[in-house]
Amino acid sequence: MSIISACGYKWQERNYNLQDSIAIARQNNLSEIIARILTARGIHSNAIQSFLNPTLRDLMPNPFELFDMQKAARLLADEIISQPQTPTIAIFGDYDVDGATSSALLVRYLRFFAIEPLVHIPDRIKEGYGPNAPSLLSLKEKGAKIVITVDCGTLAFEPIAAASAAGLQVIVIDHHKGDAVLPDAFAVVNPNRFDETSEHTMLAACGVTFLFMAAVNKLLKDAGVKTPDLLQFLDLVALGTICDVVPLEKANRAFVRQGLKIMASRANIGITTIIDKAKINEKPNSYHAGFIIGPRINAGGRVGKSDLGIRLLATEDQAEAQAIAEELEQFNAERKAIEFSVQEEAMQDADALPKSDGIIIVARQGWHQGVIGVVAGRLKEHFHKPVAVIALKDGVGKASARSITGVDLGAAVIAANHSGLLLDGGGHAMAAGFSIEENKIPLLREFINHRIANQVAEINQERILYIDANISLTGLNVEFVRLLEQIGPFGAGNPQIRLALGNIRIVKSDIMGSEHVRAIAVDAGASGSNNNLKLVAFRSVGTPLGNMLLNSHGKILCVAGHAKINSWQGRESVDFFVDDVKFS
Repeated sequence: MSIISACGYKWQERNYNLQDSIAIARQNNLSEIIARILTARGIHSNAIQSFLNPTLRDLMPNPFELFDMQKAARLLADEIISQPQTPTIAIFGDYDVDGATSSALLVRYLRFFAIEPLVHIPDRIKEGYGPNAPSLLSLKEKGAKIVITVDCGTLAFEPIAAASAAGLQVIVIDHHKGDAVLPDAFAVVNPNRFDETSEHTMLAACGVTFLFMAAVNKLLKDAGVKTPDLLQFLDLVALGTICDVVPLEKANRAFVRQGLKIMASRANIGITTIIDKAKINEKPNSYHAGFIIGPRINAGGRVGKSDLGIRLLATEDQAEAQAIAEELEQFNAERKAIEFSVQEEAMQDADALPKSDGIIIVARQGWHQGVIGVVAGRLKEHFHKPVAVIALKDGVGKASARSITGVDLGAAVIAANHSGLLLDGGGHAMAAGFSIEENKIPLLREFINHRIANQVAEINQERILYIDANISLTGLNVEFVRLLEQIGPFGAGNPQIRLALGNIRIVKSDIMGSEHVRAIAVDAGASGSNNNLKLVAFRSVGTPLGNMLLNSHGKILCVAGHAKINSWQGRESVDFFVDDVKFS
């Protein structure tokens, strides 16, 4: 009988075909363990090289395959060629990292042509998500003829209709799921619009924006106009792609792999300033982008000034970058404190809900709208269920929702909106947002539970923690971890490689900060003290995982998690981040 772990999982090594993995290892000069992991992840022999060495040359989509791309690119190209003397182009972006990077991409692109666009990022509290008529019309009053919405707009029917009626030409650049009806825009470029046939549905808004810029570049080159090298902007595309948690497959792998290289070259003053303030002393990777750089870019939109992120990413002035980065650092500290308070209350409310519910929906008065998305993500990780966290005010709730693999939450929210349960709402498979009248929350809970019941049942038949490889602690060294890094970049669709270490013994453990548990482990079957390994279990204090690490000194355990190289003062060692633990 399988031993159930501290987190309630059955551990299972991913299935792989031994003969295929041996053939892949020989054909591609790979270690057998790398070939085995690739095989288990469904990467076939004909795709191995493009997976391990993703390049834009091989994976860049044809921008003009997307509906409306030709007309959208033509409009902007013609405006660039006309060389307006006053700002005639405006950018309306979302306040998250994907929106900020998409907006910064366009600002930096247009600056090459000596055009400084107007930029508007809505205030999360006062304006909410997406375009609104007053702000769009205000941009027109300031001289805008063309408004480009990025990471928003696909479902903004009334605001865009008002803008179009006023004479604005609106180009929507988005990736959120669309409705059967399109907004009354000049063009809607979105691989997830209802009638789109593109296979590139995994793109974040920054990826779609990059394709838009590539299309404009092509038209300008055909007209004999000098254009910028778009590769210089890939650091922004990588940052937005990672932070929006879209699948790192196809073009996204190339964007992130190449973009992290650009980021390491320190070309973007804003990103570099954040890296230095956060004391990242190694080449930035997906972890740094998603968990260190991204939250700081987001902090302004969550609890402060929504335009700080775009201003930092677009600036070319070192002093301005320093000032904005310091302000974001303060907002980030404030965000953490607010987030901790909301998370504590949301966790209590979630614990009180029926365990049979397929989705956790919690709501309270006074919760800060700026942190509910992060809290929803934390609860999702803890309960392994889709989660919606709703901040209530004056009888209306603003919600942010996060899902788990296998449950299309965006589709459920759009269906609820169509049914009249919501004031508005939309999203994609893994994340969604909506507004709702407080008295309709019980009906929404019932509606979504029914809608996702089959998806959740399929996932919960047996809680499985998939293991990529079983190794010994003595075999876990810097060289081995560097070998595993060939499979990166890691993120949604290509998760960190999860290792299982058996036959270990905890010799020391304590609480780090207020939420985390750290421990020192040794190989129970090896002598000597040179095989110590540092274990860290994030946000595990008070959980079965944390308790087991703190109270199992001297016992033989197995731990599952992922390894990372720790560089400190020129020396390298391996740290192990624990997902789960069980007795041997």
